[in-house]
Amino acid sequence: RDVTGVQTCALPILSFSRRQPMQTRTVRINQLIMHIEKMLRRLIGEDIELVVIPAAGLDSVQADPGRLEQVIMNLAVNARDAMPQGGKLTIETATVSLNESFSARQLGVAPGRYVALTITDTGVGMDEETQSHLFEPFFTTKSGRGTGLGLATAYGIIRQSHGAIHFDSELGKGTRAAVYLPLEADVRELAEAEPQPLPPGGAETVLVVEDEARVRKLIVDVLSAHGYRVIEATRGEEALRLAKASGAIDLALLDVVMPEMSGPNLAKRIQPDFPGMRVLYISGYTDEAVIHHGIDES
Repeated sequence: RDVTGVQTCALPILSFSRRQPMQTRTVRINQLIMHIEKMLRRLIGEDIELVVIPAAGLDSVQADPGRLEQVIMNLAVNARDAMPQGGKLTIETATVSLNESFSARQLGVAPGRYVALTITDTGVGMDEETQSHLFEPFFTTKSGRGTGLGLATAYGIIRQSHGAIHFDSELGKGTRAAVYLPLEADVRELAEAEPQPLPPGGAETVLVVEDEARVRKLIVDVLSAHGYRVIEATRGEEALRLAKASGAIDLALLDVVMPEMSGPNLAKRIQPDFPGMRVLYISGYTDEAVIHHGIDES
């Protein structure tokens, strides 16, 4: 993994604790792409050519349109970052039939008819080691900039819609990200099937410091379910004591505003003992309040 040092991000984690259900309805992906195309062009910049190839007569799917837009945006941002010198980003749609071998071995979904949304870039590409970690929470190759949550979030959204994401990439030859969503007519049958397995997790140690009990429990439950070793604390002094006794900390997930000691101050005291530790700040406050506690917007 090519990220070292401290990584910072202010994340309104309280919004996740509401566990809002997906607002699924009939979605025509071609229309959705047309709706956000101008935004995508501004997002990727003028040095990247955007080509959209919609399939004629594309079938509809059942999905949450807002979250599906989020998936497309996340994939487009990843593609843009892989083309620092410019390039070409192609978004294409099609209706495909997945056979049992490919759907089961490569995607972990039932065979059948799917709408395929592919996003292809001409960027730097990825090696096999990087691809094996793509959907792990907090994994990122964007040194000092990424939170490592974009693809993990996209994976969760598509899985909730009974679909799959698959990447094909090679160093120096770009990347192709394919999202598969079952046709609307097939969704009911899939919804009654066995739930798909959770994405692969990790074995690293994560220190979680959050004074709000419900938020802390949510974070700890999610990380533990994905195989991470979690050390939890409610205050700065408690966190310092537990950190010294832990032996190793790979990630510190810290609330920005806490009694006794702020998240940034806590990070400064822990960092010397764990120089390879990364830091992710979380907050339920506004951006202005977060900045006043020592975290830069950038």
